[in-house]
Order: sequence, then structure tokens, then C-alpha cells
Amino acid sequence: MPDTSQTPAAPATEQKDPAQTLHRHIGKPPAEWTADHIISFVRERGIRVLSLMHVGGDGWLKTLDFVPRDAVHLRDVLTGGERADGSSLFGDLGIPVGASDIVMRPRLSSAFVDPFAPEPTLAVLCSHFNRQGAPLAESPDTLVRAAHARLMRETGVELHALGEIEYFLGTRVGDAEAYGANERGYHASSPFVFGEALRRKALVHLAEMGVPVKYGHAEVGYVEADAADSRVWEQHEIELWLRPLPEAADAVVLTQWVLRNLAQRAGMLCSFAPMARKGHAGSGLHFHFAPRAGEEYVPHTAADGTLTPQAKWLIGGLVEHGAALMAFGNRSRDSFVRLSQGKEAPSNVTWGRYNRKALVRIPIIPTDEHGRATAPGTIEFRLPDGSAHPHLLLAGIAQAFVAGHGMTDVDVRLERTAVTAQGHVTADNRVPLTFIEIADALTACRGVLEAGGVFSANMLDRVTTLLRA
Repeated sequence: MPDTSQTPAAPATEQKDPAQTLHRHIGKPPAEWTADHIISFVRERGIRVLSLMHVGGDGWLKTLDFVPRDAVHLRDVLTGGERADGSSLFGDLGIPVGASDIVMRPRLSSAFVDPFAPEPTLAVLCSHFNRQGAPLAESPDTLVRAAHARLMRETGVELHALGEIEYFLGTRVGDAEAYGANERGYHASSPFVFGEALRRKALVHLAEMGVPVKYGHAEVGYVEADAADSRVWEQHEIELWLRPLPEAADAVVLTQWVLRNLAQRAGMLCSFAPMARKGHAGSGLHFHFAPRAGEEYVPHTAADGTLTPQAKWLIGGLVEHGAALMAFGNRSRDSFVRLSQGKEAPSNVTWGRYNRKALVRIPIIPTDEHGRATAPGTIEFRLPDGSAHPHLLLAGIAQAFVAGHGMTDVDVRLERTAVTAQGHVTADNRVPLTFIEIADALTACRGVLEAGGVFSANMLDRVTTLLRA
């Protein structure tokens, strides 16, 4: 079999040239940045605005802007952050009214130059803390970090993830500009796609911001204008690169933010909705996962062709608890349309190698001519879509991974839910197709999500109530 144990290192003669603007300027990796580094960058680049950005309970980026009065004020904001009203940010996640005063504190390693601001602006992502100074339990950022830390503590590996962000661009175009064809857009090139330039611009912005990207391409979906909708809708995808779960969640939100900004400036609409129009391909938000031990990724398949223990833990946890995770990964009524219309979306709880209709898929691994892997092997979770809250979803997946680690009958469960590459399903349990069914699955999974104090009972009560409503 090919050697898929790890990704090869770059030759010693190759020099690293960081894509990220601040990394190049400061000369140190983000983990080593200090307030002094950021202040020097602000001064030398003539930055006028400091923007504290953070993820709310709805999964969207929020912003609090400052024009620092002087270096002392800038340092205070960078190191201490600012207070905010948590009830307005996390009300749907069950934050108590009496605990709504929170603090947003910047993570300096996340700083980037805002590519869209009219004034020179430095943005920094923030974490949330309660009035006692502890991480805020209802914060999505807190949840994914707590789940990730528990996973490492209890399994001995770190889980990395990347999101496949599918999206539709909608525009009104004339006959001379519209060369696309229904369901024929996969890897199409200009002039047969109108969104190619926007997608490439997004890739460059993300690289400069410090969001590592794998690739981008046109996707299969293409919806012609009709009497009900005068816009042409064209589907594209940006696939990110593997990062630890908290950073992977941030990368998805930042990518969606970049695409929305670019589309607005181009006079287009950008949609991450599960369906652009019924009967056409929908948009998923597939996640790929790779466990990591030390400096190397752990292969999903051993030399004898069997799954490694880490792969079994992940797949077992996902097929057992994937339905409950729809509470965070499939939050739109159109999610059920995507899952039920049979266009490469999972409808049953299954896993398999290469099968694109399985809930969990093991894709092939690219290799060079000598059979050496040139990228880590990943395990793909195909259930989520563009309505997902990535931080809550990845926190739930981390909890499912730990639950899989504790399964004594994981081999039996994997055998029961396996599906062949040709699509023969050996299990008849379908995925939920109503919010009530998701709520039932979430209720049955509460012990897994609450384990280790990651998801609070109060939060899960609130989410379940909203699903049933």
C-alpha cells in the first residue's frame, strides 16, 4: 500500500515566505505576537481603527470599533478588551439575565488587516469571559476550546479540521455573459463562470488574513433565471486547510465574511443556504478531520487496510451521534430539502470509503509517483450545510469523538452502518428530517454533550426548546 503515514516536509533548501501580512511584517509566527508587536505594526502602517471581532450565538461575526486615543489606550484594549451585553449576543444559548455582563478579550495571534475597511483597520478576534474572569460558558468560542482541550486530554490526540465552504453567487446577467448550464459547473473556468474572479480575490484576502486555504473551484450547481427569480445562481467552493478545531471554526466564519463582503461590492448576492432552488444541487458545509499526535497526522488506515483506532473513534462517534449534531449543523428548513432530494447528500446514517452519499466518507489520498502521500488522509463528515454554526458543531463533534473513544462495541456499530462504494445501505436508520426529530436526537445525546462540563444543561435546554418551537 502507499505510504500514507504523514505529509512530507518541504525540502531544507526551500525558504518559507508567509502568506499572512502580519507574519511577514513582524517576522514571528502568530503564537509569539505580543502587544508590543501589534502596537509597532499599528504605528508603522498608519492604522487608524482597531476592530474587536467575535462570534455570536447566531454564528455570525460581530464588531466593536475603536479609534485609539494614544498608545496607552491601544495597549489597554489589546490586553484587557472591553465589556459587552451578553444577553444580546447569547440569548438563544441560554445565558442567564443576571450574568449578562461579559468581557471580550482579544487573541493577539488572530490579528489581521481588514481588507474591506475604508480606513486603515486592524481586526482582532476575541474570546468571552464572565464577570468573575472565567471563560463564558455560553460563548461558542469557549465551547469549542473546552471540547478540544477535553478531547486532547482524554484521547491523547489533537483533532484538526477543515471546512468545505460551498456557496452560490446570484447576479443578473445578459445573454452574452451567461455561458453556464444546469448542474454542469464543476471545475468550470471563465468565461463559463462569472464568479471566478471574486473567488480568486477571496483566496488572496484569506491568505493575507492568516486563514490557510487548500484550494477553490467552481462547483456543480448552476441555476438559470426564470419568471420567479431573475438572477442566475452559480455555485463555488473554497476548501480550507487543516487547523485545530477552534481555529478551523474561526476560519469558516471569516471565509463567509470575506465572501459576503466581496459579493456586496460586486453587486451580487452570496448565499450559503442549503438550497438555492429546489430540484438543484444544494450547498453543504462538509468537514474533513485528521487526528494529530505530536508533529504528525495519524493515518486513518493501517498497513493491512483496516481502520486505525483513532479513525474508529471518530467514525463511531459521528454515526452514533450525528443526528443530534444536526442541532448545530443543519439549522434551516431547507436543510431537510437538501437531505431528501438525493443529490449527493446523506439520507441514511452510514459510513464508507469514497461513497459521496454516506454520512461519513473516507476520501482517497493524493500520492506522488512513488506512492508517497502528499497530503494527510482525512475523514469527511458530509451531513452539515451552510446554515451550520461551526463553533457549536465542532464542539459537538469533539464530544462525539471522545464518546467514540469510550465505545466498547465500536467495531459492531461500524459494521452495522457500513455502506459499499456502490451505495448499498446496510442500515435503515435515516437522518432526521424535522426539527422535532433533531430535538429528540439531541435529548438522547445530552449525556455525551454535557460530559466534561462542555455543554451546559441550561444551554441544551434552550436549544431543544427552540427546536421544538
